Amino acid sequence: MFYQLVNTIRVKTITAMNAQKQPSKFIKPSVPTPSNLKHYKIGFIDELAPFMDVAIVLFFTKNTNHNSKFGDQLEKSLEKTLTRLYPLAGRFVEESQTIDCNDEGVEFIQAKVNIKLEDILGLEVNARSIKELLPLKTIPHDNVLTIQLTTFECGGVALGVSATHKVVDTSTLCTFVNEWAAMNREENDIKFTTPGFISSSLFPARGVRPILIPFITDEDLLSKYTWKKLSFSESDISNMKAKAITNARISKVQLVFATIWKALIGVDRVTHGYLRESMLSQAINLREKMASPIPSYSCGNLWGLCSTTVKTNEELENLLNYSVKKTIDEYSKVHHDSEQGQMIVLNSILNVTNTPLSTNMIISTSWCKFPFYEADFGFGKPIWAVPWTTPMKNAMLLIDNANGNGVDAYIFLEVKDVPYFKEGLDVNVFNA
Repeated sequence: MFYQLVNTIRVKTITAMNAQKQPSKFIKPSVPTPSNLKHYKIGFIDELAPFMDVAIVLFFTKNTNHNSKFGDQLEKSLEKTLTRLYPLAGRFVEESQTIDCNDEGVEFIQAKVNIKLEDILGLEVNARSIKELLPLKTIPHDNVLTIQLTTFECGGVALGVSATHKVVDTSTLCTFVNEWAAMNREENDIKFTTPGFISSSLFPARGVRPILIPFITDEDLLSKYTWKKLSFSESDISNMKAKAITNARISKVQLVFATIWKALIGVDRVTHGYLRESMLSQAINLREKMASPIPSYSCGNLWGLCSTTVKTNEELENLLNYSVKKTIDEYSKVHHDSEQGQMIVLNSILNVTNTPLSTNMIISTSWCKFPFYEADFGFGKPIWAVPWTTPMKNAMLLIDNANGNGVDAYIFLEVKDVPYFKEGLDVNVFNA
């Protein structure tokens, strides 16, 4: 029954994908950044953000608009977009915790691969293949944003966009992608409503240290870990909701989180021989959730954390749903510019860093409702959007599927844990 749900976890391989990359270019804003905006001081949520990448790959089918000038057109529209979101063309300076908005530019890479787009669609998601399509950086104070345009043999393309989490969160990444797409459609008359990078003015710096996370090394990712994609259709979610022990209205996001969390608790119990305390840490977007308005298109890191701790896997749907609603209700009663509001956000993040090592920690993020699938650059909307984060054990990331009714979940697992994880999903989803 497991394969009815996780239709991407099957044995099928492709030949090694070799990306032939052209020398990179640096795309600068079409209008120089004014001297009074040259130094952008990051806020305390930015300070706390770990040194990691926030990235996505958008896949597009072959289109007649993919011509020899296609890459040039993207570069020109990127120049215009960067005048609005100029910190993305700067450099993060770790010593001063600022972005030097020096207009040195966004790194732009064009590449070709030796496979067809259809060869990668629908396969078990291979972390190495996705990384080939992303211009990931390992130096935390390097350029803020990097982009890679990859062309397949069939004429389809993949657009990989990667940014440092010290400056950009998921919402900011999505805002940038969609503004760039609109600009590339030559809709210059569009009145963009983004207020730009305002996170530091809303949550000023406090000199706090970033969250330290044990990332999976590239060597371990090749030998010890695997990256799984789980596809939950609308009917899967309906069936799961019917079986959940709850009378409350629960979102598809919390339902999927709870289902995967149950399976991970089962894995941890097998590993340690007993049921340990488990915590699910979930990022909460602060935009439009606090008593004082934070516009939905505000840029920068604007998130807090909601942590739910359990010692059982019973009724997780209820517990998780209640915890998230309680956290959002707390945010809604405070102003971001009050000390109470500042401390609620700060402590929600710091509390996670103080979690005992004996606790089974699960890190989760939902990209659902962020309109990545609406990013039409003039040659149609993406047929597949693959989110990426720096690999972490048991970290899960959700995103809407292409039709918006279901959920695609991505998770890094130890290879040895996959059979127990599969068994947990069979029980929790199908009662098999």
